[in-house]
Amino acid sequence: MELKVTTLEGKEAGSVQLSDAIFGLEPREDIIARCVQWQLNKRQAGTHKAKGRAEIWRTGKKMYKQKGTGGARHGSARVPQFRGGGRAFGPVVRSHATDLPKKVRALALKHALSAKAKDGDLVVIEKAALETAKTKALLGHFSGLGLTNALIIDGAELNNGFASAARNIPNMDVLPIQGINVYDILRRQKLVLTKAAIDALEARFK
Repeated sequence: MELKVTTLEGKEAGSVQLSDAIFGLEPREDIIARCVQWQLNKRQAGTHKAKGRAEIWRTGKKMYKQKGTGGARHGSARVPQFRGGGRAFGPVVRSHATDLPKKVRALALKHALSAKAKDGDLVVIEKAALETAKTKALLGHFSGLGLTNALIIDGAELNNGFASAARNIPNMDVLPIQGINVYDILRRQKLVLTKAAIDALEARFK
């Protein structure tokens, strides 16, 4: 697969040959969905907590005698049916993370990249760099390229000026190649890759 390479200013900068093993697959929604669910599960905090009856500060003495009152039989006042009692089967602090094999994660990333390429939502730029961190200037470049909602992936090192200028722009995410992931690719309309990012991806899946 061959794509045109443009500069931030919108000028042509040649073309690049993309590997069909990474960008030319027929996207499988089931694999992509498994990876997204794995990411969201891993991200969930799991810090919810409710007190059980053993954690309630209240006397454990029997409330009243067993027989002769005409009422129901009760022991401790910490039980769930009383106001201020502990909750039965309440949430506890735990991890929501699930397992997903590394090979499935790698395959899901390839299918997400292929989906963007198939839909025509993949853009290749020569480099993501600005001399001065000016948001207004970067907005002008983005409007020239037709980008309003995009994920931009650069090489191992981000350009400080570019990253700082893009930080204030809504619906624009900038990540180094180490941070590329299926969820962020899908949540943005366009995927913008630099030539350095493409080289790193091909080296990773070689």
